[in-house]
Amino acid sequence: MPWTNQTIMLTGASSGIGRGLALEIAKRGARLGLLARRKDLLDQIVTEIETQGGQALALPVDVRDEVAVRGAADRLRAEFGPIDILIANAGIAGTADAATLKAEEIARVLNVNVIGVANCVAAVVPEMTARASGQLVVISSLAAYRGLPKSAAYCASKAAVSSMFESFRLDLKPRGVDVTIIHPGFIKTPLTAGRQSQMPFLMELDDAVKKIVRAIEKRRKSYAFPWQLASIVRLGMVTPIFLYDKISSKNSFRE
Repeated sequence: MPWTNQTIMLTGASSGIGRGLALEIAKRGARLGLLARRKDLLDQIVTEIETQGGQALALPVDVRDEVAVRGAADRLRAEFGPIDILIANAGIAGTADAATLKAEEIARVLNVNVIGVANCVAAVVPEMTARASGQLVVISSLAAYRGLPKSAAYCASKAAVSSMFESFRLDLKPRGVDVTIIHPGFIKTPLTAGRQSQMPFLMELDDAVKKIVRAIEKRRKSYAFPWQLASIVRLGMVTPIFLYDKISSKNSFRE
């Protein structure tokens, strides 16, 4: 899939995976609408992209605001034309030990990671289906497959978006819109920085970005990586509960 002259709407673009994707995709010739809350960081990325001859537009919004997201999508279309690909990357981690559970913490994570994603899809999919063309991409996580210690909100949110996008795929394939679900493992980003726990198969950001871009290009329905960790996680899906509990309770990756 050539990126040249493609218009991409990318959320969570100010840091981490989002920033890495923005710079990599811009180098390949796409026009980018960059969504995040921090305008100063978006402006820096736009300047970097334009310095290298690319095209990008800073769209500072909170993905939890449905009206603002729709406005950003409309502005992107007015500037660069129809949106060809949505990459729903915006997300937060959150930690929630069940022993000290606060419902507002669960709500905070779900509002960004699930409702925020739904707002973005709603802002682009009517136009995509009208044109019978487009691609929806969500950055989920290997944490979507089973629950992990002190990660109730995060695991729930990623399981939700993975299932949601699977439903979208079934609904939208006959209408000419492709859907791609990305399940990354641990990547060196601000989201994982400062953790004391060992994160197995921790990947460099640049390597992870290239894998994600390749999966989008191939219009993969689902892509999980790195393969070593993805294989372990898939094995965990069929592991008996008593054994899964014994193994998982000894490994918290949120510390």
